[in-house]
Amino acid sequence: MTSTLGAMILTGGASSRMGVDKATQLWEGIAAVERVAALARAVGASPVVTVGGRSHGLPHVRDEPALGGPVGGVLRGAEALREAGCSRALILAVDAPTVQAADLAPLLRADGRGAAYKTLHLPMVLSLSALPADAEAGWPLARLAERAGLARPSCTAEVAARIRGANTLDERNALLACIPRDDSAEKPGAG
Repeated sequence: MTSTLGAMILTGGASSRMGVDKATQLWEGIAAVERVAALARAVGASPVVTVGGRSHGLPHVRDEPALGGPVGGVLRGAEALREAGCSRALILAVDAPTVQAADLAPLLRADGRGAAYKTLHLPMVLSLSALPADAEAGWPLARLAERAGLARPSCTAEVAARIRGANTLDERNALLACIPRDDSAEKPGAG
């Protein structure tokens, strides 16, 4: 049986430290959720679903319980991806729209249960069959990764800077420098 990769974008946080909805915040003219969804599609994930309070124009699953933490979102997203026939999940945070396909490649190549970078729990690739049966909302992502038996490769400081995400405006401003500039590229959702 071939592995079918789907993606979930975790959008359920309150964005209290940022002060605005992180999913709709523009990064070089493109909403964060659109950037992350485009990345997921570029690496072959289908479907791409958002997990949180709003759909943001993509297939969507509500967090239950609302604001139940990232593992709560992963559990809800895993249900949706299983129903869509997926056996693996690419789990992405909406607050890290600077992640690049090359950053995901080592995680996507991981055999077996999946992988997440050491000390940085998202992005994560997870075999849905490795999801612990007793996992629950409120668990830290580190516990989920450990209990699922994920590989934990290291990454460079440059990759870590891109995938760490932005919870504050200062972190966002620092990450804006990580976005490759291509003035000839069309900007989805612009106009």
